[in-house]
Formats: sequence, structure tokens, C-alpha cells
Amino acid sequence: MLYFPPAKVNIGLHVTAKRPDGFHEIETLFYPVTSLYDVLEVAPAERFSIRLSGLPVEGAPETNLCVKAYRLLQADFDLPPVTIYLHKVIPPGAGLGGGSSDATATLLALNELFFLQLSYGQLFHYAMQLGSDCAFFLHRQPMLATGRGEVLTTLSGLDLQPYSVVIETPPVFISTAEAYAGITPRLPAQPLASLLAQPVEQWKENVVNDFEAPVFARHPVLAQIKQRLYDAGAVYAAMSGSGSALFGLFRRLAPV
Repeated sequence: MLYFPPAKVNIGLHVTAKRPDGFHEIETLFYPVTSLYDVLEVAPAERFSIRLSGLPVEGAPETNLCVKAYRLLQADFDLPPVTIYLHKVIPPGAGLGGGSSDATATLLALNELFFLQLSYGQLFHYAMQLGSDCAFFLHRQPMLATGRGEVLTTLSGLDLQPYSVVIETPPVFISTAEAYAGITPRLPAQPLASLLAQPVEQWKENVVNDFEAPVFARHPVLAQIKQRLYDAGAVYAAMSGSGSALFGLFRRLAPV
């Protein structure tokens, strides 16, 4: 089974509350970026293994989310061994969701390879055990995410087809703990959905990522890159997730 797990960017991100379980309530728009993707192949094998290539991935193999996805299904089904081949193109730890996308693609590949016939609800259940944004990658369309990021709804009226996404990935690592340490959860003056209903050209002033202010204060180069995207003609630019990747929306050239 060959899959091409895509990246995502966050368009707007509000951290609205701290939950009793230690997680945070958020609202954000997950937007798939299918032009940036990893390559994942799952094939039957005599013994289980994972083989990595491309960008380096930190951590022992058993901590890889693809391996965790296999172990999760193995606990409920009599799965034979496989080899997982993962070629990393999406920079890890950049707020682009690469690891989550890979994990969800592994669930889909195993479901198809071994005819598990898992429903969307079952796949969602397994994805949520792997990460708060994993369930989003069961979809291939923009989704408004609330709760921990697992409450997903389509956003009617949103049309970003006239725009292309340009991503910058500076060599800056920002841990999730570091990003959240600078955040004071608060309810926004307007829900993100109503802000995104405005013309894209107005997003620059209104659609914000709450992580930007504290992260930019610690890493000023990220603010410089965001400004560089605007200087290059982006109609909207922002940091994705808790960073450090930044992206710009550029209006596509009309065909000649």
C-alpha cells in the first residue's frame, strides 16, 4: 500500500481554555497542503520493521507514530508483520502535522492491506489515540477544528482555490511545551469561523495565531520571515500551529 501523507497548515489558532485533562481547548482551521507530502509504503514482511529515509526523524523506532499506529491495531487484530517504509519530506516538529499525517496514513494502509473494513468512526477512534490532529487527516478538505482539535466541521463558503500556499521552514525548533508556556488562554472577541468568512484580503488584520506573539518574542527571525512573505506579495501570512513553519497565501496568476 502506497500513500502520500500531506502536510497541513493552521489558518488562525485561538487557545481558548485549559482543560482538566491537561489539554487545551482550541479553535483553528486545518488546511491540507497536498503539494507537500511524505511517502509511506506498508508491505507484508517476515518480521516487523520500519525503514526511514529523507529528513532525519528523532527518537527510537518504537516512538514513531507509524509504529504506534501499527501496534494500536495489532492489539485488536491479528495483524501479520509488515515493513513500513517512510520517506520524510515534511519537516518534523514544524507545525505542519507530518507525523500525524503519517500515522493516519498507516491506519488507512493497514485497514486496506488486511481488509479490516474499519468504519470512519473506528478509524477516528484509533486516530484520536495517536494525536489530537490525527483525525483531521481522514479528510482531504479544510476543516474547522475545536475541542482538542478533534471536533471537526466543514466551513461553508470558504474558497481558497484562487490562492497557492508557500511554506517557509526555518531551522528553528519549538517544542509544544515551550509554545504553550507563553500562552494565556482566552476567548477571542469573535469566533474564528466569523473571521474566516471575511474576504481573505482582510485576514491580515483579524485572523491571528495566538502562539505567534510569545514565539516571535523568543525567535525574532520568524517575525522577519513572516514580513518577508508579505513583502513578496502574500495576501495573508502566519505561523502554522506552534511553529516554526510559516506560510503565505498568494493569489494564483490568471491563465494567459
